[in-house]
Formats: sequence, C-alpha cells, structure tokens
Amino acid sequence: MSLIHQVLTQYWGYTRFRPLQEEIVRSVMEGKDTLALLPTGGGKSLCFQVPAMAMSGICIVISPLIALMKDQEEQLREKGIRAVAIVSGMKKQEVEVALNNCIHGNYKFLYVSPERLVSPVFLEYLKEMPVNMIAVDEAHCISQWGYDFRPPYLKIAEIRELFPKIPVLALTASATPEVRKDILQRLEFKNPEVFTKSFARSNLSYIIRPTEDKLGHLLKILNSIPGTSIIYVRNRRKTQEIAHILRQYKISADFYHAGLDHQTRFERQNHWMKNKTRVIVATNAFGMGINKPDVRSVIHLDLPDDLESYYQEAGRGGRDEKNAYAVVLYDEADLNDLDNRYLMNFPPREEIRRVYKALGNYLQIPVGSGAGITYPFDLLPFCQQYKMEPLVTMNCLRLLEMTGTISLGEGIFLPARIRIPMKHMELYKFQVENPVYDPLIKTLLRSYAGLFEDYVRFSEAEVARRMSRETNDVTKQLSSLQKLGVVDYIPANDKPTVSYLSERVKEEDLYIPKELLEERKRRYKMRSDAFRHFLTNQHQCRSMMLLAYFGEGNLTRCGTCDFCRERNKVELNDLEMEELLGRLRKLLKETPLPPAEIPQHFVGIPEGKLQAAVRWLLDNRELDTDLTGRIIAPENE
Repeated sequence: MSLIHQVLTQYWGYTRFRPLQEEIVRSVMEGKDTLALLPTGGGKSLCFQVPAMAMSGICIVISPLIALMKDQEEQLREKGIRAVAIVSGMKKQEVEVALNNCIHGNYKFLYVSPERLVSPVFLEYLKEMPVNMIAVDEAHCISQWGYDFRPPYLKIAEIRELFPKIPVLALTASATPEVRKDILQRLEFKNPEVFTKSFARSNLSYIIRPTEDKLGHLLKILNSIPGTSIIYVRNRRKTQEIAHILRQYKISADFYHAGLDHQTRFERQNHWMKNKTRVIVATNAFGMGINKPDVRSVIHLDLPDDLESYYQEAGRGGRDEKNAYAVVLYDEADLNDLDNRYLMNFPPREEIRRVYKALGNYLQIPVGSGAGITYPFDLLPFCQQYKMEPLVTMNCLRLLEMTGTISLGEGIFLPARIRIPMKHMELYKFQVENPVYDPLIKTLLRSYAGLFEDYVRFSEAEVARRMSRETNDVTKQLSSLQKLGVVDYIPANDKPTVSYLSERVKEEDLYIPKELLEERKRRYKMRSDAFRHFLTNQHQCRSMMLLAYFGEGNLTRCGTCDFCRERNKVELNDLEMEELLGRLRKLLKETPLPPAEIPQHFVGIPEGKLQAAVRWLLDNRELDTDLTGRIIAPENE
C-alpha cells in the first residue's frame, strides 16, 4: 500500500480515492503547481489534506470562508490531527501563541483568510514555518473577473517567493475558462497540472418553473419528492414566513439565517442533519461546508445572483449519487429584480464614501489608525444609528472589501478558550497562597491538557458541573484569575466583525478605483444576463447550458431536466429528431404546409409520432406558423 493510501485509510477510513483525487494528490506530492476544478461535494479538501499528512512540515490553507475553515479545523482535530484556524475574533496574544506553535511543528494545518496575508506580523511568523505546501481554496476569488474577488488573494504570489520550492494547490468548484486562465496567471504557475472533473451531475435534475403560484408549486414538489430539502430565499424574514407556512401544512420545517444565535443555528442544523427536521428554509448563509449526502431537493424561491452561485447551491442535492432535484420557481417580478439588482449592488462612490466615514465614526477610529485591527460590528444597529438602508449599506461595505480597504467577518461561533501563561512552579505557589482558587485550578488542570502551551477550548458549564458549582460562580472566578494574570481567559463569542486592512483616511482621500468598479459592474451584469438566459431559455437542455457556461464541450442532453422531460415525450432519439428537423426546414422553406399535409411527405414515420414531433418543434420555436396557420421554417433559418 502506498503512503498516500496509508494516510487515507488511517485518518479518513477510506480504501480508495474518488475520481481525480489520487491524480491531484500525486501531482502535489511530486512538487507540481496544480489547479483542481472539482464540483461541489467532489472532495476538494482531501486533495490537500492527504499530501500534507504524507509530507513533513505544515500546510498553509488560504480560504475566504471562515465557517468552512472552522468546520475543517474541527473535523481534523476529531481525527487526532493538529490544526488551527486563525480567524477574526481571536485575541492578538492568542494568534501569536498559535503562530509560534506552527513554527515549532505543533500543527500540521494552518488555516488563514486571505486578509491575514496583508499583515506584516503574520508574514514574519510565516517565514519561520516549515511549510510543505500551500492550498488555495475558493481560488476563483483571486480573479478580478470571478464572482467573489478578494484583493488580498493577490498577495499569494508574493508569499510564494518565501517558499520557491513548495507546491501550490488551487481549488475551486466553479470557474469559467476565463477565470481559470486568470487563476494560473495570478498564482504565477509556471508548468501547472490542471485537473478538471466534469461539472455534470447525472443524478441531479434541473427543473426551472415560471409560475405565479410559488407556494402551490412548492407544496406539490415537497409532497411528491420525499426526503430532506433545502429551500433558499434571499432575506431573513422570508425564511421564517415560509417555514411557518410549511408547518401549517404538516411539513416538518425550520428556518436558518446568520442573524440567529450560535446555539440556535447549531441545533437547527443538527436536527436537519439527523433528519429530525425535514425541510430547512434558509438564506445562502446555510449549506457551505455541510456535507449531507441525502438531500433530495434544493428549491430556490428567490433567485441567486448568477450561475456560479446557483450551481454551488443546487449542487448540495444528491451527493449520495441518488436521484435529486434542483428546482427554481420564479415569476416576472423575480426577473425584474435580477435585471435591476446590479444597480443596487454597485452604489455610487459618494455613497460608499459616506458609509466609510460613518463606519469609522461608529467604531471610534481616529484618522490615521485602525490598520490591522478587528472590531465587533453589527450591521443593523449601525444602519439604525446613521439612518441607512441595510441592503445598500451592506453593498457599500462589500465594495470597500473588494477594493482591499476592509474585511468583513461572518458571525461564527468561537468557544471559550483558556491558557495558563505562568510556569508550573509559579502556579503551584499561587495555589498555596490563594486557596480559594485552588479547586478551580485543579479542575482545569485535570480536565484539559496543554493549558501551559496553547489556548485550549473548554466549557465553563462543564467545569462548574465537575465542581458542583454554579456556572456564574466559575465565570466570576475565571475573570478574577484573568485580572491577576494567572490565566488568559477568553469567553465564547459569535459576533460579526470588520477588520481594517489599512489605516482610516478622510473620506475624500479614500481611493475607489472607478475603472475597476465599472468593469466589475459590467462583468456582474454579464453573469446576471447569463443566468437570466439559463432561466428563460425553454429550447435547450439545462445541464448542457450549465456545462457550456463552465467551458465543457462534447455535450449531450441529460435526459432529466424540464426541457428533456418534454423532449422525451417525443419518441424519436436525438439523431432522428435532427434528421427530421433538417428535412422539415428544407421542405417548408420551399412550400409552407398545413399540419394535415405534412405526413404525406414523410412516409415510414408513424403519423402519431410525427405529429408529436411537429408539436414539440413548434412549442420550442424550431418551426413556426404563418397567419393562415400553415407551418413554416423560422426566418432566421
């Protein structure tokens, strides 16, 4: 058994890799820069985790998705693999301890956001680390033409200079050919290996339904497709409304969005994962990093921004490779919203400057300071205080993030952490001199290992239970020990944050590159238009349209989308249909014919089958009729 297979079996319990995983792993092990394009649920994380475990040193993982970083860190720790994620919300001392441990070989994986690459302090620590590879997750974010561009990603090329012989693995689940080319260029790949798994999902049926009765269609879908489901909407209020309606119809449902507290989010996600709740109604805050294989339907009641987002969200269905359905229910108002959304997403530069000024005042950051500091930040109180519209304000903040001015941190849960900065003998002396704290200190030392070396996650409630004390008493003693310098105690938190990547400047001096924003606005409109075409085009296989968008050729009909289901009712295969259409167009260009006369020109084809084919061709505008009802070939043919 090869080393990588030993690692795969020892830590993940698998005896074989999924398609393309082994080729990607071997490419990295051979020291080659590698780009891997695997669809959602394709097992991207194993592609860097396995080779990193098979090599000495530490793997640096760069990812913009903090929640996903924390999930992977937890999963690795559960397997006995030392991993740490440095995220907004951690204290400076906590970060420095973690980075020191990375230098001294105490970790195999260091997860960081791209914004961390801007920090000179982080770069100084990084230089001392025994790095074995760099993994760039969500690599489409490095492309200015991608749908989620993050300027700090551009720093990765500079980091490569510190480790010229270390391979870089770039991973993404959705990138057009243009974005792929940009990724290779931005990461300065010289002779890259590129692995692309087909984006086709043969078990996933794409169903697009224009309707003025979304609720009726939704109930019909849930009653006809058994199993768990995700329903996506665009605002928090609607998640609650739809879940309430479904429960009235005796469908087990709950709602999820980023505004809920951590415990509530965890419980609702857990109930859904364990099939205690059948349907989760959510904003796009739900689903990233959640690998539930048996989702039978993913239903969009509101439209995402583009095909990339839609493909990722729809791809959460049917990961067990059994039949699943990705359904979009839309009406004319949704299309109008999609058409106008790009105007809302790109407020004028004057509005961006106004939000920037208000943010600095709200956080009480003097001009000339703030760089590298992370602040707790809640959007709604901010908007209320400055009488701003939340959606426009959020889009201004995202544009500030896009220009590399700030970084927004999602509200992820960080459990309570504790570390003992004293030496053993100093602590023992303190216990003797302060017996009131002795029971708590002894309980901590017996319950948690590594307190002198690193910040350790712990539960105040669990410590209190072991001491037969109230949690509040334990928390008070911990705070007292913190003030005395005996422990470094960090309570749990799950608040959103904002980080300043550069010092605050006067709003009139804020640099907002007009050309970049205008170009991004144009690109956004192109992606939005492509998604609109996907929704409204009734004349092509949905899967073929998706695959063509992502640059795949040699396409064939999927046979299961809404287009193909109608096409399948015509009992002619694709070759027979193409041949029939060609003959019909040639015939009808010369002589338009009434429907009743067509069969006499096609002897040998059963009349019922021929009539069904002609009806389908008319419905799909491959043929047309004139004012007298005769069938004609379309003028553009």
